Amino acid sequence: MNSNQDNAIITVSGLTRKFNGLIAVDSISFNVSKGEIFAFLGPNGAGKSTTIKMLTTLLEPTAGAITMNGNDPRKNKDAVRKSFGIVFQDPSLDDDLTAIENMQYHAVLYQVPKNVKDKRIEELLKFVELWERRKDLVKTFSGGMKRRLEVARGLLHHPRILFLDEPTLGLDPQTRNHIWSYIKEINQKEQMTVFFTTHYMEEAEKVAHRVAVIDRGKIIAIGSPDELKAQTKTESLEDAFLNLTGHKIREEEVTGLDIMRAHTRMWRH
Repeated sequence: MNSNQDNAIITVSGLTRKFNGLIAVDSISFNVSKGEIFAFLGPNGAGKSTTIKMLTTLLEPTAGAITMNGNDPRKNKDAVRKSFGIVFQDPSLDDDLTAIENMQYHAVLYQVPKNVKDKRIEELLKFVELWERRKDLVKTFSGGMKRRLEVARGLLHHPRILFLDEPTLGLDPQTRNHIWSYIKEINQKEQMTVFFTTHYMEEAEKVAHRVAVIDRGKIIAIGSPDELKAQTKTESLEDAFLNLTGHKIREEEVTGLDIMRAHTRMWRH
């Protein structure tokens, strides 16, 4: 899938973020099309988390512009927040609640109408094969089950965009495949845009329509996995990544749990 501006659901232009004189994100520009599965890859400290935090209204840009689903996050944060869901790298569920209680809390947070809430919760819990466990405490769930519940929760309010920050980190290969099966199915079924980071290069190569590689705050390459392999004359996306950056991809230092807490606080205000 090629991106064009007329079909873009995310538009980023000259986006910059500085911290005490350090440029974390350096005037990056890109578009993501409606219904696209877009991988955002880079080594640790490259600027991935900072970019995602700006896209999800958690951080003000120093310069540049963002349009998300037709809205400017600086002018209409609530509309932007309602347009996306997030699944974080670190668990952000309440372990002392049941699966269905976690979903109900999210429904309240995102103001899902009462007349559609119960049907949507049932639909999604069945979709991720957790309906039979809906009344069980999350603390009794395996890591893979928790991640499936987080995917269901992120989809509850019918987002146009789903952000996934290392969604399969630490999961076994079979569970990782199941997670991506759910995500690809919902992408096709609801034409939902997916914006994700991962350090599993084979995942990005398998599922992404396009890949952007960021390093030292700048986007250094963007294109389909095949285009990036052709550009670097390599056989795999991992080899292309290493050719472009000289780094192995590593886990981000900023945790998804911190972002989720910040996001919840924002909604409360």
